[in-house]
Amino acid sequence: MQKVLVTGATGFVGRHLCDLLARRGYQVVGTARSLPAGAGNPGYELHEVADIGADVDWDPILDGVDCVVHLAARVHVMDEQETDPLAAFRRVNVEGTQRLLRSDGMRNVKRCVFLSTVKVHGEATRASPFTVGDTPAPADPYAQSKLEAERCLEGIGSEIGLETVIIRPPLVYGPGVGGNFYRLMKMVSKGVPLPFGRIDNRRSLVGVDNLCDLILECLSNPSASGNRFLVSDNSDVSTAELVRAIASVMGRPARLLPVPQGMLVFAARLLGKSAEAARLTGSLQVDIRDTMRILNWQPPLELSDGVKSAVDWYQEQGKDA
Repeated sequence: MQKVLVTGATGFVGRHLCDLLARRGYQVVGTARSLPAGAGNPGYELHEVADIGADVDWDPILDGVDCVVHLAARVHVMDEQETDPLAAFRRVNVEGTQRLLRSDGMRNVKRCVFLSTVKVHGEATRASPFTVGDTPAPADPYAQSKLEAERCLEGIGSEIGLETVIIRPPLVYGPGVGGNFYRLMKMVSKGVPLPFGRIDNRRSLVGVDNLCDLILECLSNPSASGNRFLVSDNSDVSTAELVRAIASVMGRPARLLPVPQGMLVFAARLLGKSAEAARLTGSLQVDIRDTMRILNWQPPLELSDGVKSAVDWYQEQGKDA
């Protein structure tokens, strides 16, 4: 039985991944910043690691581990309070990753799968989707730190004989999702009119089940080693199409107002919401043909399946109460 360490095990992706690994017969050990209270036995071993920084003692946690999936990170912060955001991101995402990789216990690990972000390529696409071979162009401190962590992984991995795999996902959604996807579900559920009727963008998304399936593939597929992969549901949508898909599952009308994009962007700028508007009105597409070819893999679930799963969770939680 293969033993897998998952850092960030209680996060959005981590919870889904650990459950899937356990169901597939892996021995799972996870780390989290704090252990969830009253959660009972999750079916795998959990260790509390206050922060994925330079001071963590990884060796006891890595005992007997065959593969590592490194999910833990300081993620994009909407209301940044740090005076030096890049330094804050580097402390966790770069120095923390380096500390893990330099641990003596990593020398007995065969492979490390690192969850990066599509944002290392940039914030938006125009003429064509991003491909994994595109020159990186991170536009914010979070993306810059993830790119530096990728390079750290590949450099140290080469030194110690560690097989490395990097996955760069776009927006991940599914049961437990937050952010803009959650807000869209909430507004559609409440019947709030949304100003996206004339938005003709294209966005790549990936359902958390599809992402976790790819991570499992990267743990075992010999062809994964040494590669970087983009991932999506392989079915890009506009924001308006996504709203209609959510509304259809909810059995609610999609109340889409035909507001010109320029007017919407201008209004968002006045409200200090330019970044949020850019994500809802701009395009960000990824080309996953290399991922499918190299791994002989394809997303097992359609985007419609992922949307239904997320909406079902939202409604089961009584989010409108």
